[in-house]
Amino acid sequence: MLEIQDACKYYFGSKAALNHLSFALHPGEITALLGENGAGKTTLFRSILGLQRLSSGKILLDGEPIGPHNLARLSFASSEHTFFGHLTAKQHRDFYKEVFPRFDQTRFELLLDFFQLPSNRPLRGFSTGMKNQFELLLALSQGADYILLDEPFAGSDMFSRSDFYKLLAGMLRPEETVLLATHLVEEVRYLVNRALLLQQGKLIAETTAEELEQQGIELPQWLRQESGYQPGRAARALEKLEEDTK
Repeated sequence: MLEIQDACKYYFGSKAALNHLSFALHPGEITALLGENGAGKTTLFRSILGLQRLSSGKILLDGEPIGPHNLARLSFASSEHTFFGHLTAKQHRDFYKEVFPRFDQTRFELLLDFFQLPSNRPLRGFSTGMKNQFELLLALSQGADYILLDEPFAGSDMFSRSDFYKLLAGMLRPEETVLLATHLVEEVRYLVNRALLLQQGKLIAETTAEELEQQGIELPQWLRQESGYQPGRAARALEKLEEDTK
Protein backbone atom coordinates (compact mmCIF):
# COMPACT_ATOMS: atom_id res chain seq x y z
CA MET A 1 0.00 0.00 0.00
CA LEU A 2 1.22 3.50 -0.89
CA GLU A 3 0.26 5.99 1.83
CA ILE A 4 0.30 9.77 1.73
CA GLN A 5 0.11 10.96 5.34
CA ASP A 6 -0.66 14.62 6.08
CA ALA A 7 1.68 15.75 3.29
CA CYS A 8 2.49 19.46 3.08
CA LYS A 9 4.75 21.23 0.62
CA TYR A 10 5.41 24.94 0.77
CA TYR A 11 7.40 26.94 -1.73
CA PHE A 12 9.04 30.19 -0.67
CA GLY A 13 6.71 33.12 -1.16
CA SER A 14 3.76 31.01 -2.37
CA LYS A 15 0.77 29.14 -1.10
CA ALA A 16 0.96 25.49 -0.13
CA ALA A 17 1.37 23.19 -3.14
CA LEU A 18 0.27 20.29 -0.93
CA ASN A 19 -1.95 21.13 2.03
CA HIS A 20 -2.31 18.35 4.63
CA LEU A 21 -2.95 15.78 1.92
CA SER A 22 -3.77 12.22 3.01
CA PHE A 23 -4.92 9.14 1.09
CA ALA A 24 -3.81 5.59 0.35
CA LEU A 25 -3.49 3.56 -2.83
CA HIS A 26 -4.29 -0.13 -2.56
CA PRO A 27 -2.99 -2.87 -4.88
CA GLY A 28 -4.99 -3.32 -8.07
CA GLU A 29 -6.57 0.13 -8.20
CA ILE A 30 -6.65 2.46 -11.20
CA THR A 31 -7.08 5.88 -9.61
CA ALA A 32 -7.61 9.16 -11.45
CA LEU A 33 -5.97 12.19 -9.88
CA LEU A 34 -8.02 15.19 -10.98
CA GLY A 35 -7.74 18.94 -10.56
CA GLU A 36 -6.95 22.14 -12.38
CA ASN A 37 -3.42 23.18 -13.29
CA GLY A 38 -1.68 24.15 -10.07
CA ALA A 39 -3.79 21.85 -7.92
CA GLY A 40 -0.67 19.98 -6.72
CA LYS A 41 -0.71 16.86 -8.90
CA THR A 42 2.84 17.13 -10.26
CA THR A 43 4.19 18.22 -6.87
CA LEU A 44 2.65 15.10 -5.38
CA PHE A 45 4.28 12.84 -7.97
CA ARG A 46 7.68 14.46 -7.48
CA SER A 47 7.34 14.08 -3.71
CA ILE A 48 6.40 10.40 -3.97
CA LEU A 49 9.47 9.76 -6.13
CA GLY A 50 11.77 11.64 -3.75
CA LEU A 51 12.59 14.33 -6.32
CA GLN A 52 11.65 16.94 -3.75
CA ARG A 53 11.19 16.88 0.00
CA LEU A 54 7.94 17.45 1.79
CA SER A 55 7.79 20.35 4.19
CA SER A 56 6.01 17.99 6.58
CA GLY A 57 4.15 14.68 6.52
CA LYS A 58 5.14 11.24 5.28
CA ILE A 59 4.94 9.06 2.19
CA LEU A 60 5.20 5.34 2.94
CA LEU A 61 5.33 2.22 0.81
CA ASP A 62 4.07 -0.77 2.78
CA GLY A 63 4.87 1.13 5.96
CA GLU A 64 8.41 2.13 4.97
CA PRO A 65 9.86 5.41 3.66
CA ILE A 66 10.67 5.35 -0.04
CA GLY A 67 14.38 5.06 -0.75
CA PRO A 68 16.94 3.14 -2.81
CA HIS A 69 15.77 -0.20 -1.37
CA ASN A 70 12.20 0.08 -2.68
CA LEU A 71 12.21 2.85 -5.30
CA ALA A 72 12.14 0.29 -8.15
CA ARG A 73 8.62 -0.64 -7.05
CA LEU A 74 7.55 2.74 -8.45
CA SER A 75 7.63 3.83 -12.09
CA PHE A 76 6.80 7.20 -13.58
CA ALA A 77 5.83 8.65 -16.95
CA SER A 78 5.17 12.25 -17.90
CA SER A 79 6.02 14.44 -20.86
CA GLU A 80 9.38 15.47 -19.38
CA HIS A 81 11.26 12.67 -21.19
CA THR A 82 13.58 11.10 -18.65
CA PHE A 83 15.06 8.54 -21.03
CA PHE A 84 18.41 8.71 -22.87
CA GLY A 85 18.00 10.52 -26.17
CA HIS A 86 21.06 8.99 -27.82
CA LEU A 87 19.91 5.40 -27.20
CA THR A 88 17.50 3.40 -29.35
CA ALA A 89 14.42 1.59 -28.06
CA LYS A 90 16.30 -1.73 -28.15
CA GLN A 91 19.20 -0.25 -26.18
CA HIS A 92 16.75 1.04 -23.58
CA ARG A 93 15.25 -2.45 -23.39
CA ASP A 94 18.66 -3.99 -22.74
CA PHE A 95 19.54 -1.34 -20.15
CA TYR A 96 16.25 -1.77 -18.28
CA LYS A 97 16.71 -5.55 -18.25
CA GLU A 98 20.00 -5.04 -16.44
CA VAL A 99 18.71 -2.46 -13.96
CA PHE A 100 15.22 -3.78 -13.15
CA PRO A 101 15.03 -7.51 -12.33
CA ARG A 102 11.26 -7.55 -12.92
CA PHE A 103 11.44 -5.85 -16.32
CA ASP A 104 8.68 -7.22 -18.57
CA GLN A 105 10.19 -7.68 -22.02
CA THR A 106 7.02 -9.23 -23.42
CA ARG A 107 5.04 -6.12 -22.47
CA PHE A 108 7.80 -3.88 -23.81
CA GLU A 109 7.70 -5.54 -27.23
CA LEU A 110 3.89 -5.55 -27.26
CA LEU A 111 3.72 -1.81 -26.57
CA LEU A 112 6.51 -1.00 -28.99
CA ASP A 113 4.48 -2.70 -31.71
CA PHE A 114 1.20 -1.18 -30.52
CA PHE A 115 2.58 2.37 -30.70
CA GLN A 116 4.42 1.50 -33.94
CA LEU A 117 7.67 2.95 -32.63
CA PRO A 118 10.96 2.27 -34.43
CA SER A 119 13.31 0.03 -32.47
CA ASN A 120 16.66 1.09 -33.97
CA ARG A 121 16.37 4.89 -34.16
CA PRO A 122 17.83 7.08 -31.39
CA LEU A 123 15.01 8.58 -29.35
CA ARG A 124 16.19 12.14 -29.92
CA GLY A 125 14.86 11.73 -33.45
CA PHE A 126 11.35 10.84 -32.25
CA SER A 127 8.50 13.32 -32.46
CA THR A 128 7.13 14.71 -29.18
CA GLY A 129 4.15 12.35 -29.31
CA MET A 130 6.41 9.35 -29.95
CA LYS A 131 8.66 10.34 -27.03
CA ASN A 132 5.63 10.54 -24.74
CA GLN A 133 4.49 7.11 -25.89
CA PHE A 134 7.93 5.63 -25.29
CA GLU A 135 8.13 7.07 -21.78
CA LEU A 136 4.73 5.53 -21.06
CA LEU A 137 5.96 2.23 -22.50
CA LEU A 138 8.99 2.22 -20.17
CA ALA A 139 6.89 2.97 -17.10
CA LEU A 140 4.54 0.08 -17.87
CA SER A 141 7.36 -2.36 -18.65
CA GLN A 142 9.62 -1.67 -15.68
CA GLY A 143 7.92 -4.23 -13.46
CA ALA A 144 6.80 -1.71 -10.83
CA ASP A 145 3.93 -2.30 -8.44
CA TYR A 146 2.87 1.37 -8.51
CA ILE A 147 2.75 3.13 -11.86
CA LEU A 148 2.50 6.94 -11.72
CA LEU A 149 1.31 8.62 -14.91
CA ASP A 150 1.31 12.43 -15.10
CA GLU A 151 -0.67 13.53 -18.19
CA PRO A 152 0.93 10.71 -20.21
CA PHE A 153 -1.20 11.05 -23.36
CA ALA A 154 -0.02 14.44 -24.58
CA GLY A 155 0.58 14.39 -28.31
CA SER A 156 -1.52 11.28 -28.93
CA ASP A 157 -4.60 11.42 -31.11
CA MET A 158 -8.03 10.50 -29.74
CA PHE A 159 -8.21 7.13 -31.51
CA SER A 160 -4.78 6.05 -30.26
CA ARG A 161 -5.75 7.00 -26.71
CA SER A 162 -9.03 5.09 -26.92
CA ASP A 163 -7.29 1.94 -28.11
CA PHE A 164 -4.62 2.32 -25.46
CA TYR A 165 -7.17 2.52 -22.63
CA LYS A 166 -8.59 -0.82 -23.75
CA LEU A 167 -5.12 -2.33 -23.93
CA LEU A 168 -4.14 -0.98 -20.51
CA ALA A 169 -7.27 -2.34 -18.83
CA GLY A 170 -6.56 -5.78 -20.26
CA MET A 171 -2.82 -5.98 -19.64
CA LEU A 172 -2.51 -4.90 -16.01
CA ARG A 173 -1.83 -7.62 -13.48
CA PRO A 174 -4.13 -7.80 -10.42
CA GLU A 175 -1.43 -6.43 -8.10
CA GLU A 176 -0.46 -3.47 -10.29
CA THR A 177 -1.69 -0.06 -9.17
CA VAL A 178 -2.00 3.01 -11.40
CA LEU A 179 -2.25 6.65 -10.31
CA LEU A 180 -3.22 8.66 -13.37
CA ALA A 181 -3.24 12.47 -13.46
CA THR A 182 -5.30 13.60 -16.43
CA HIS A 183 -7.61 16.27 -17.76
CA LEU A 184 -9.21 13.78 -20.16
CA VAL A 185 -12.01 12.88 -17.76
CA GLU A 186 -14.52 11.96 -20.45
CA GLU A 187 -12.09 9.46 -21.96
CA VAL A 188 -10.98 7.69 -18.78
CA ARG A 189 -14.37 7.51 -17.04
CA TYR A 190 -14.76 3.79 -17.80
CA LEU A 191 -11.11 2.94 -17.14
CA VAL A 192 -10.67 4.16 -13.56
CA ASN A 193 -12.31 2.65 -10.51
CA ARG A 194 -11.54 5.52 -8.15
CA ALA A 195 -11.10 9.30 -8.45
CA LEU A 196 -9.44 11.87 -6.20
CA LEU A 197 -10.04 15.60 -6.68
CA LEU A 198 -7.34 18.08 -5.61
CA GLN A 199 -7.85 21.80 -5.24
CA GLN A 200 -5.04 24.07 -4.07
CA GLY A 201 -3.14 21.11 -2.69
CA LYS A 202 -6.09 19.72 -0.73
CA LEU A 203 -8.08 16.56 -1.29
CA ILE A 204 -11.59 18.03 -1.51
CA ALA A 205 -13.51 14.99 -2.78
CA GLU A 206 -13.13 11.34 -3.73
CA THR A 207 -15.37 8.65 -5.15
CA THR A 208 -15.37 5.15 -6.61
CA ALA A 209 -16.96 3.62 -9.67
CA GLU A 210 -19.36 1.74 -7.39
CA GLU A 211 -20.48 4.94 -5.66
CA LEU A 212 -21.03 6.69 -8.98
CA GLU A 213 -23.10 3.77 -10.22
CA GLN A 214 -25.25 3.87 -7.10
CA GLN A 215 -25.83 7.60 -7.59
CA GLY A 216 -26.62 7.14 -11.27
CA ILE A 217 -24.02 9.64 -12.48
CA GLU A 218 -20.78 9.43 -14.43
CA LEU A 219 -17.35 10.76 -13.51
CA PRO A 220 -17.51 14.02 -15.55
CA GLN A 221 -20.78 15.01 -13.86
CA TRP A 222 -19.36 14.20 -10.42
CA LEU A 223 -16.29 16.32 -11.19
CA ARG A 224 -18.40 19.30 -12.22
CA GLN A 225 -20.46 19.03 -9.05
CA GLU A 226 -17.53 18.70 -6.67
CA SER A 227 -15.28 21.30 -8.29
CA GLY A 228 -17.97 23.99 -8.24
CA TYR A 229 -18.07 24.29 -12.01
CA GLN A 230 -20.44 27.02 -13.17
CA PRO A 231 -22.11 26.36 -16.53
CA GLY A 232 -22.65 29.25 -18.88
CA ARG A 233 -19.35 31.01 -18.15
CA ALA A 234 -18.53 31.36 -21.85
CA ALA A 235 -21.97 32.79 -22.65
CA ARG A 236 -21.71 35.32 -19.83
CA ALA A 237 -18.22 36.36 -20.95
CA LEU A 238 -19.47 36.91 -24.52
CA GLU A 239 -22.42 38.91 -23.26
CA LYS A 240 -20.08 41.12 -21.25
CA LEU A 241 -17.82 41.55 -24.27
CA GLU A 242 -20.78 42.58 -26.38
CA GLU A 243 -21.90 45.10 -23.76
CA ASP A 244 -18.40 46.55 -23.43
CA THR A 245 -18.07 47.04 -27.18
CA LYS A 246 -21.38 48.89 -27.61
